[in-house]
This record gives sequence, C-alpha cells and structure tokens, in this order.
Amino acid sequence: MTTNPAIKYGFVFPGQDVKQAIECAELAEAHGWDGFFLWDSVWALDPWAQLGAIAVRTERIRLGAMIIPVSRQRPWTLAGQTVTVDHLSNGRLILPVGLGAIETGFANFGEQTDRKIRAELLDEGLDIITGLWKGQPFNYTGKHYQIKELSFMTPPPPIQQPRIPIWAVGAWLREKSMQRAVKYDGLIPNKLDDKGKHTSFDADDIRAMKAYITEHRKLDTPFDIVCDGTTPKDLKNLQAFADAGMTWWIESMWQAPNSLADLKARLKDGPPKLS
Repeated sequence: MTTNPAIKYGFVFPGQDVKQAIECAELAEAHGWDGFFLWDSVWALDPWAQLGAIAVRTERIRLGAMIIPVSRQRPWTLAGQTVTVDHLSNGRLILPVGLGAIETGFANFGEQTDRKIRAELLDEGLDIITGLWKGQPFNYTGKHYQIKELSFMTPPPPIQQPRIPIWAVGAWLREKSMQRAVKYDGLIPNKLDDKGKHTSFDADDIRAMKAYITEHRKLDTPFDIVCDGTTPKDLKNLQAFADAGMTWWIESMWQAPNSLADLKARLKDGPPKLS
C-alpha cells in the first residue's frame, strides 16, 4: 500500500525553538511530507520570521501557520508578512485563518473576545488582505476598518495567483461560517453541537460538507478540505475521511510529552499510507 497521491500530508511543529523548527521542516521535506506548519498565539515566537527562515532552507513543501486569528492582526501588516514569505518560498505559502482560541491569552492581553465582533474583524480583515494582494489603487470602507489608497513604495503582489491560498475554519453547520469558507480556498472543518460546543465529526459530516461546498462555491479554483489529528494505528477512519472528500491530513502532535526525538521519529516515518 502506498501513499495516495490525491491526499496531501502536512505536519504541525508544536514547539517553540526556531532552530528545531527549521531542522524538522528539512526532515519533513526529505521524508515525503507535503506541508510544514507552525502555530500562532498571542505571546509566542513570531511564525512569519520562522517561516521566512524555513522558506530559504526548503524547496518543495508548502508552508503556513495553524491558524492565524485575523481579528487580532493588523490586516495590512499580515498582508505584507504573507507576501514576504510567499516570495521567499517562491510561491509555497498557505494562509489558514479562523477566529482563534480565546483561551490562548486573548483576554490577558486585551484582545477582542466577543465571537460576533471577532467574526466581523475576520471578514473585513480578509477583504483587506486579498484587496491589498491585488495591488493599488485599493480603498476600503467597513464597520471596523477604513483604508485609502496608497502610492508610497507599495510591495509587489504575491507570486501565487490569483492569490495565496486561504484555508478558513468552518463550523458545521453554521451558515455564516460555512459561507466564509466557500469564498476562499479551503475548509478546516469544525463541528458544533446545539449548545455551540465543539464536538467530533465523522466521514458522513465531511461528505455533507463537501456537498455543501459543491453547491455553494462560485469559484472554479481548487478547494481543499483539511483535517488534522494524530494518525491512528488503524487507518480505517482516516481512509474514510479521504473517501468522503478530505484532501489534506495535518499531523498534529499537540499532546505532551513530545520530545524533539519523538517529532523527528514521526517525521522520518513519513505520511500515513492510504490506498
């Protein structure tokens, strides 16, 4: 049994050591992984500086950070950071976005915690980022942001066209959340129960999400369904995800203890092998 070429495989580095991140990214590229992702938090090492370093040390793998909460970013700054890494990597960046997990320090640092407002900031932020990627002149008038066109030393557009791929977290089935995802280039599935609590999803849910995307998406560019977790010994459920429409599996070893040796060993084992 070999790795299914229709499915791509990424790896999230869970540590906070720049040199280890670079080392693991090089291992990921050498052992058949398709993507390497860092993580972002309110108070953490800067993922963009790290991704820039990784970009110049790798040649093939896609790069990104899981996930970027746009509500606590300056959208114009994020637009410049992403374009920079896109150029350094020769067009290999992916931008995964969402509301973010407020328990990671939002309140501690005075960041916005209201879900509705964070959703508004996410939507306006993405409008601005994608608008700036297209170049000047660009103007924007929203509830939270107002921008006038700029002519002073503006940066070049991304290498990737029509844009750097954006993966958006989509809560199933929350209409506004899913509508946001279908506007862009990928869905990171998230399922909520009737009380708004996170719950697990299965292959039938992925199949339903894919059908929703097919029905509602107006763009004809590629679209990914991105699932994450720790690869189980029994690949039956993971195979079912792939059969239902998953296009990316992101290996996420969040649970301690994960020593550098553990991470390296998992990277060297390579991606899961699905039929």
